[in-house]
Amino acid sequence: MDAERSRIPSLLALVGPTASGKTRVAMDLALEFGPLELVSIDSMTVYRSMDIGTAKPAEEDLKGISYHLLGVVDPWEEYSVSQFQIDVKAALDSIAGRHGLPLLVGGTGLYFQAVVDGLEIPGRWPEIRSELEKRASTDAGLSDLYIQLQRLDPTAALKMEPNNVRRIVRALEVTLGSGKRFSDQGPGLFRNTAKAVQVIGIDLPRAELFGRIEKRLDELLASGWVDEVRALLSSPFGLSRTARQALGYKEIISFLEGQVSMGEARLAILARTKRLAKRQIAWFRRDPRIAWFSSPEGAKIELVSIVSGILGYP
Repeated sequence: MDAERSRIPSLLALVGPTASGKTRVAMDLALEFGPLELVSIDSMTVYRSMDIGTAKPAEEDLKGISYHLLGVVDPWEEYSVSQFQIDVKAALDSIAGRHGLPLLVGGTGLYFQAVVDGLEIPGRWPEIRSELEKRASTDAGLSDLYIQLQRLDPTAALKMEPNNVRRIVRALEVTLGSGKRFSDQGPGLFRNTAKAVQVIGIDLPRAELFGRIEKRLDELLASGWVDEVRALLSSPFGLSRTARQALGYKEIISFLEGQVSMGEARLAILARTKRLAKRQIAWFRRDPRIAWFSSPEGAKIELVSIVSGILGYP
């Protein structure tokens, strides 16, 4: 590596809320710059066969692009942040071995932080978790668990939806098992680490973002999302707890089971997606390392300049 390139941060990242246009920008860049390889930091596109609902890029659109950590586990398998850290390290090592340039792309703040800040993942307490999962098996039980989390760790409770079984159970498992609040675990937010990172963020005006979210939702439904969920349910292995947390899947399952109408499911997905977008923005906005742009086009122009400089392109 020459002197010029040695001054460049070891990682680049493109982050922002769902439906903000990150993936398209990243794919355009990868087509323009051969050495650029994309690394997903999305907690749900890791699943195979969950392609439509997670807005995973189509195979034909990926021609000529190296895009890591898409579809790496089956939907009946659990997938943790710890496993992601193992997988992303392997991907980054592989890219480095080819003298490629990695670009992290996605909206899962915890995955982003796990890469760039080297989060230390708390331990496991299976007996406590088993008891919590039993209690969470009913709506009333889950509500009681959320109230318990609010009492024991209000900071953690504020960062998750009251119906997110997986996250509530995990937060209580760690809090009860370790004796320390879940929100106090790990090395802390945005600490200085050995990994330098240059981050571009897309934060659209809310009306525009929410319009994009609704437009994409209708496109996903028109593309066969319900049939995708139906096929997943017909599998003898079903869906893991983690996979069921993917946006829209549990709402469509409720529709297929006759609990709600399609219109009700759509409205529920839309509302949940907007809430997710707000949480993603709030999470990333706390990070002073991110340079924000109000459009995908602005983010792309900046990244073209950065990548050109790294690769020594005119």
